[in-house]
Amino acid sequence: MNEYVEILQRVTNETYASLVLEVILNNPNTLFIDIFYKFNLITADPDDNKFIDCAVAAQAKYIVTEDHHYNVLHEVEFPKVDIIGLDKAMKIINNK
Repeated sequence: MNEYVEILQRVTNETYASLVLEVILNNPNTLFIDIFYKFNLITADPDDNKFIDCAVAAQAKYIVTEDHHYNVLHEVEFPKVDIIGLDKAMKIINNK
């Protein structure tokens, strides 16, 4: 959550970042996952690994990101985590 707040503060302001954090934390659709294994698949930006570990633990179908550091996952066979961009995610959401 700290990384979300940090990025939101950078692109907006502290008030907006706090409001978004509050919405995420209090949303009934937010699922908190315990991580039991760290795969360390992204060496270019190790802070991103927490999102992969969480996705694997949650058995997520996708990670939605425009961050090029995640492109390394296209070459990883295990654990298999599909990376999609925002455009593809919006198409998937709108088709359901």
